[in-house]
Amino acid sequence: MNYTISHITNQLKAARKARGLSQRALGKLAGVPQSHISKIENGSVNLRLSSLIELARMLGLETTLVPRKALPAINSIIRSTTAQSSTEPPDLERVRPAYHLDDDDNG
Repeated sequence: MNYTISHITNQLKAARKARGLSQRALGKLAGVPQSHISKIENGSVNLRLSSLIELARMLGLETTLVPRKALPAINSIIRSTTAQSSTEPPDLERVRPAYHLDDDDNG
C-alpha cells in the first residue's frame, strides 16, 4: 500500500475511533459489512472513490482535491482546528496561524 492510501485509511480509522464507532457500527451506517471496513482500514482492498466519499461523510469528513501549493495552509488550518477541538487547551507556542497580515497591509 502506498503512502497516500495508507494515510487516507489511517485517517478513516482514526476518525471512526474518535467518534467511538466500532467497525460494525460504521458498516451499518455506510451499508457495508464490517469485514469490508476492516479490509479498508488494513489496506487489503482497493477502496473505490464512492466508498471513500460515503465513509468520510459518515465520519464527519469531506473529500476534496486541492492545489498542492495550498497544502501548507490547509494543514495549518487542520492542525489548529484539531487543537481547538481537543479536550486540552492548545499549546500556543506550537500553533502557527494559517496566514499573517503584514503591519503595513491596508487591505
